[in-house]
Amino acid sequence: MKKTTKNRLFRRTAALMAAMMLLISATVMLSGCRSGVNGEVYVYCYGDYFDPMLLEDFEAETGIRVIPDYYDTAEEMYTVLENNATTYDCVCTSDYMVQRMIENDMLADLNKDNIPEVSNIADIYMKKSESFDPGNKYSVPYQLGIAGILYNKKMVGDVEIDSWDDLWNEKFKNSLVMPDSVRDAFMIGLKKLGYSANSTSEEEIKAAADELINQKPLVYKYANDSARDLLANGSAAVGVVWNGEYIYTKDLNEDVEFVIPEEGSEFFIDSWVIPKEAVNKDKAEAWINFLCKAEVAAKNFDYLYYTTPNEAALDLIDEEYLEEKAVFPDEATVDDCESLVTLDPDTTKLYSDYWKKVKSK
Repeated sequence: MKKTTKNRLFRRTAALMAAMMLLISATVMLSGCRSGVNGEVYVYCYGDYFDPMLLEDFEAETGIRVIPDYYDTAEEMYTVLENNATTYDCVCTSDYMVQRMIENDMLADLNKDNIPEVSNIADIYMKKSESFDPGNKYSVPYQLGIAGILYNKKMVGDVEIDSWDDLWNEKFKNSLVMPDSVRDAFMIGLKKLGYSANSTSEEEIKAAADELINQKPLVYKYANDSARDLLANGSAAVGVVWNGEYIYTKDLNEDVEFVIPEEGSEFFIDSWVIPKEAVNKDKAEAWINFLCKAEVAAKNFDYLYYTTPNEAALDLIDEEYLEEKAVFPDEATVDDCESLVTLDPDTTKLYSDYWKKVKSK
């Protein structure tokens, strides 16, 4: 049955309230008053990136209590693990960071015998994961996304939005939201010029920086998670967001639409991995296996609205979403997109230096 906007927002609000209660419970547990019947698993993840109700579901099913912790950026997570500031059993992070962690011998091999539900992940995404995890030895795909342009069709008027070049339209002065992220912002400049999002050429990186500097007078704000809210409340007419933000924003403002530019875009696979220093590896594999179950992935989709790689879950997801190309892009669209890869230190510094020039102008 088709869900109403009111029901969706109510469910998300209820889930967030449940998350607060779980956080209070976790605090009590850490003080020594409560623990899982079968122990605990310490999970490190991007904030608000799974339905909080799943924590209770997992404990009810396995007797294992999940102790979640959250971070904002993959780089922040990497620094924490690199410095051994604390020990986590299971981590969710992005494709390029999985690659970096593999290269630096920070991850444990997965025992797929403990993760039989991985068979629910579509072959296309397992194959794409091999670009950063050859043989799928260390990671299991969790969520997918493509960057695109979210726009308010009433505010943009008769301007057709289908290209990155449209983000340089003078009509959008003081009404454009761009990513506050060096690689994501440069992806747009590079794609506009016909270059790879993973370019290592200083000439191309500089050219993209010049484009971003020329665009800057049009920018209302550089933002990441808050971009969707600026589009939802009408503060901005056009913004760059991940496709998973589209349904959430449209629930709040029916005038917004989403498009993946014709030049192609950035595609990500966020995956679960287990750090080499994990103490509770078997419990971490149980958590990953649980998230790979069709009914769990479908419930998670209903909370996140991001593209799920879980093929078995599609039968449990409302048809209205499956028919929405912004949420479930076709294979040709995915093939036109690039995933970011880890760059060498010198190239990384180039991007950082030119990003500083963009932000300082």
